[in-house]
Amino acid sequence: MEEPEFSLGIEEEYLLVDAESGELAQAPDALMQACKTELDDQVSPEFLRCQIEVGTPVCANIGDARTHLRHLRATIARQAAQFGLAPISVGCHPFGNWRDQHHTDKDRYHQLSRDMAGVARRMLICGMHVHVGLDDKAQRIDLMNQLSYFLPHLLALSASSPFWQGVDSGLASYRTTVFGDMPRTGLPPRLSSWDQFDRSVGLLIELGIVEDASKIWWDLRPSASFPTLETRICDACPRLDDTITLAALIQATVRMLWRLARGNTRWREYDTFLLGENRWRAVRYGISGGMIDFGAGRILPFPDLAEDWLALIAEDAEALGGQPATAHLREMATQPGSADRQRTVLSRAMAAGATRDQALCEVVRHLIDEFRHDLQAGDADLNENGNSCN
Repeated sequence: MEEPEFSLGIEEEYLLVDAESGELAQAPDALMQACKTELDDQVSPEFLRCQIEVGTPVCANIGDARTHLRHLRATIARQAAQFGLAPISVGCHPFGNWRDQHHTDKDRYHQLSRDMAGVARRMLICGMHVHVGLDDKAQRIDLMNQLSYFLPHLLALSASSPFWQGVDSGLASYRTTVFGDMPRTGLPPRLSSWDQFDRSVGLLIELGIVEDASKIWWDLRPSASFPTLETRICDACPRLDDTITLAALIQATVRMLWRLARGNTRWREYDTFLLGENRWRAVRYGISGGMIDFGAGRILPFPDLAEDWLALIAEDAEALGGQPATAHLREMATQPGSADRQRTVLSRAMAAGATRDQALCEVVRHLIDEFRHDLQAGDADLNENGNSCN
């Protein structure tokens, strides 16, 4: 069995905020043009005008992916600063109201708004998608069925959306519940073959329900545009290093599953009923509540799961050159996740005498700082443009 290249591509969605007030801001046409001039097709508008999407080119390894994504983030931050704006990478804005937002003037988005009605208007959410290259269609389906086991773990690590319209939802990933209002979302079904997937999508196309497979919005899917498996479950991550670690984990886990198949074995597949329970734990608690280990028959704390995961993929991370990135999983598993960090910022600000509105603005300042943290070294233009959410 010839080994695939396991190439990588990462897509991220950002929200644009006013650097002073922290409020959501629509992307000026001049900003989008400046970004397009510098980044070409690696940047595009998203459904809502306060959003912007970036995507790396096809990357041979995680080091290349980090270089490209760092450049994309730094460029967006630098260009946005010229307009008094700042990007944040987060599942939901801490206090933004979806009713005040407008969708981008493109035929695709007009159609989406018509089809999804009020559901589409609430899509004030941002995610992160990771593509791993697999040329063989049958292999994509086979590995998708097995990779689904790890989707809740990835969501738990990325969970960054505790607030919705200024209210603490009590969840770590409120974004997941908002996106779940859309059709054809959630955990992917277990499929027997590529032909079954193709027939099922083909039926929806024949009925005029969807134009193509890009309207299949599962947490994990065969990409409609590329020969890849596309992981879509993650909240957008405030920190670049966390995004890169998640991408490296996905890449190495796909290779691990391929390696098992090469040895005529496979990862055990569990019913989506059980996987859905872990998915809910990720939505509710992030990493703080642990996950069900179905083999052991008990709930394990995330640091223990992280060690088991790293042991499973050690050979694969080494083969792919991803060990430094995957090793960061230990820190992610033992430190507060983004949802808890945001709550801590809010509570500390209020304990210091801030009003709730002022404290929520401090949360936005925190998210601006986290976006910029891994970009500052060696980026003089970025360093010269400070942001203040007052």
